[in-house]
Amino acid sequence: MSTAFKFENEIVQRSERAKSVEFHPTEPWILVSLHSGTVYIWNYQSQTTEKTFKVAESPVRSAKFIPSKRWVIVGSDDAFIRVYDYGTMEKIKEFQAHKDYIRCVGVHPTLPYVLSASDDAVIKLWDWEKDWECTQTFEGHSHYVMRVAFDPQDPNAFASASLDGAIKIWNVHSSAAKFTLDAHEKGLNFVDYFSRDDKHYLLSGSDDYTAKVWDDKGGSCVHTLEGHEHNVTAVCAHPELPIVITGSEDETLRIWDANSFGLKHVLKFGHGRIWEIAYQKGSRRVAVACDEGIAVVEIVC
Repeated sequence: MSTAFKFENEIVQRSERAKSVEFHPTEPWILVSLHSGTVYIWNYQSQTTEKTFKVAESPVRSAKFIPSKRWVIVGSDDAFIRVYDYGTMEKIKEFQAHKDYIRCVGVHPTLPYVLSASDDAVIKLWDWEKDWECTQTFEGHSHYVMRVAFDPQDPNAFASASLDGAIKIWNVHSSAAKFTLDAHEKGLNFVDYFSRDDKHYLLSGSDDYTAKVWDDKGGSCVHTLEGHEHNVTAVCAHPELPIVITGSEDETLRIWDANSFGLKHVLKFGHGRIWEIAYQKGSRRVAVACDEGIAVVEIVC
């Protein structure tokens, strides 16, 4: 195992358990959702809180920027989706979206679409240009749907991951899945897409303590990333660096070579269990949501 990767300039923002993190594409901001039901925008340059939204009395497991509208969208355990203007902090929209906890919201990169995934085992597609009408419902998973991710290569496709152990690939215009991968021996917490050298992959993270790399077309497993000692809760491929990062309830980040998929570095993070990892495009900066708040680090090769 190489020790070529170093983490520098660590900044820690202590809080209650952080469930999600996301960088703003142009501002020096990180959007953080908390298990306490609060969402805040944190400025990592000034290390100050820019905005705070008390969303609900129940946990907020997912929050995303919609930069084109200057909005923040959040999904919470009370089954509601709420949308805020992050300039004025005005609540733009509030509606019950599901019958159970909302685990994830996903924002389409170019179209006015948001996906929501829930413990009711249902995924829904919302169109904000149609006053947040639900334009499609996707059923087929048999357990909680933990994650959804739009396909950057196909604007009509997305993937979902469930505690039923399956990854499903969908088209936004059809309620039936295009195909299903029986991906892991235990439940899945995470799925995302990544590309390397004109090859396109899916990444998954599971309660079987592994992450896997999949051929996104053929559905075959390219590599299994083994070594975590607890559930793998987050996986991401860094767009500027040739690495895949995994996070786990074992409180470690692991860095893998994105070409050979060999293990490069293990970082015992020290801030409790890890729930989500986010990268900032155009930089080496990574944010990590943990039990004790968030940490922001720069990866130096």
